[in-house]
Order: sequence, then C-alpha cells, then structure tokens
Amino acid sequence: MPEHKFTPLSGRMERFSVDSELLQNRLGDPTLREVLVHIPQQAELAMQNGELVPVIIYLAPFTSSGPQRAGWKAFAETLPQRHERLIAEGKMKPTILVFPDTFTSLGGNQFVDSPIMGNWSSWLSQCLKPEISNRYLTNGRFALVGKSSGGYGALYNAMTQHNVWTAVASHSGDVGFELMYKPTFAETITHIAAHGSAAKYVENVLQSPSLSGADFHSLMICALAASYDAKPITSDNPLGITLPVSFDKCLIDEGSWNNWMKFDPLTIVESAKENLQGLTALYIDCGNLDQYHIHYGSRALVERLSDLGIPHQWQEFDGSHSSIDYRLDISLPLLSEALYRED
Repeated sequence: MPEHKFTPLSGRMERFSVDSELLQNRLGDPTLREVLVHIPQQAELAMQNGELVPVIIYLAPFTSSGPQRAGWKAFAETLPQRHERLIAEGKMKPTILVFPDTFTSLGGNQFVDSPIMGNWSSWLSQCLKPEISNRYLTNGRFALVGKSSGGYGALYNAMTQHNVWTAVASHSGDVGFELMYKPTFAETITHIAAHGSAAKYVENVLQSPSLSGADFHSLMICALAASYDAKPITSDNPLGITLPVSFDKCLIDEGSWNNWMKFDPLTIVESAKENLQGLTALYIDCGNLDQYHIHYGSRALVERLSDLGIPHQWQEFDGSHSSIDYRLDISLPLLSEALYRED
C-alpha cells in the first residue's frame, strides 16, 4: 500500500482570483479564475530579505485542475507537500509554485487559444505570468510543468512563444496525434451517433445531470476538436464543434484532420527551433506502456530534437500513463535548478 503523507504544510498557501477578457469563450465558462499559490518557508524568507524567487506553474491534466492537484488525497502526497519535501531534502531550490484553475465545461484544457474554449495560451503569458510578477518578488523566470494535457500545454507554449518561458517539463504530454487520437474516433462516434453530431452531443452532455464512463472519453475528443479545429458558429452548431470524421463510415476529413495536425508537437517542432533553444531546460518523459501510445510519438519527437540540435533531457520509464506523480521528483528539481542558472 502506498504511504500516506500526514506532514502538515509549513509554508503559505494563497488564493486569489483573476479576471481576463482573454478567456471569453462560447461555452459560457467564467473568465474569473481562481489561482492557488504555494510559498514554502525558504522562498518566503528569501523574499523578506529582498531576494528574487523564480516561479513554476503547474498545468493540470484533463478532468483535473489546479485546486484539485493542490488538495488532500488518500495514500498520496499533495503537490505542495512534495514541493516542501524536495526543498527540505535539498533536492530543489526554493520556488513559488502556482496552481491555476483551468477547467472547462468540456472537461479540461489543452492550453491553446480557441474561440470555443478561451485563449488559454495567451492567458498564461499575458495574464497569469504578469499577475504573479506583480504580487511576488520574482526573478522573472517562469517554468511550466504538467502531465498529459498539462504536459502538452507546457510543450506547446514553449514551442510557440519566444522568450516567455524559461524552462518546461512534460510528463507524458500529448505527442503523435496519428497514433493517439485517430484509433479512438470509431469508439467516439459509436458512442455519440444517436445524437447525430458532436455539437448535439455536447449540448446534451452540458444539460445532463450526470455523465457515464464513456462520456468522459467522448467529451475529451470533442474538447480536442474545440481546441484544434474550432469552426464558425451556425444555427445548428452554436459552439462550432465538429469532429474530423464522418459518422456513417468513420472516414477522416483530411481538411479538418490537417488542422488537428498543426497542433501536434511533431509538426510544430519543425518551426520551433529558435524558441526551444532559448530554454534553459527542456525535460520530456513517458512510460513505455502508455495507454494512449504517447511513448511512440515522444520517441519520434526527441529524435527530431536531437537532429535539430535542440538541448533536451529525455527519460523513458517502466510504466503507463497512470500514477506517475512520482516523476515530479525528477522534473521539479531540474526546473528549479534551471530557473536559478546564470545566463
């Protein structure tokens, strides 16, 4: 049985809310978002002495959000507890750890700009980062870390934004869309076929008092469509959500699928060399039994990073997509070291 961590926090947890028009969206989700911040004693003391402290922003996986990742869980260690332990053990330097609420009515977030979901990529850089800088004595260096969708968000934003993020770590982040998503389309449309379209299915789910087990996966696929291929609003599709596959024969719509592929890190990396070379650390890992086959795309990505001469660290571990929070014991110290590194 895993050990439960009873250790009370010695540092400070702060909560505040931030409102931004960047998060205007078709779902009707609030633009006012709660942000949790963990400040360990060592970082608190440093700031009291006028020292500048770097920041790590945690991006949550699908069906999760920052407040959940900071909360109590049976037979587990919360991220603030892990943060304090790693610092106390001398394995990482003091940092400010940020947990934003990035949940959406479609079940999660890919941290890209979308008229359906909100401009989450812009929000991270143009709203959250300045807000943290205004509230705390930071050294101006910010890292992104996350698992699954959160890991994808870390990679995507590092690849597409220049001189915004100092370091990133992706744990089993979405890479290799051909193997990840395409094989699941038949399962998805079989589940939602009775509704006639993805738009009608989402409308039904948003009005439903409960979700079935199959709904979580189907809703995630619809959220991906909303993130990667938002369509114009029409009378019968007020959100603009359309899957890149036909409902009768499960045939791929190449135009729509090409829009998805533009967001695959395997595609983006070809134009991201300058942005990635500006990082002080780029860490990627994935289990060799990942249920979503992300290890195959990850292997291809790190091979391409090497071909392009982009510095990175890659670890493939024995394990799946599940129960991998322990990997943060590797990434958080690595990020903290990179955030303090002298240019």
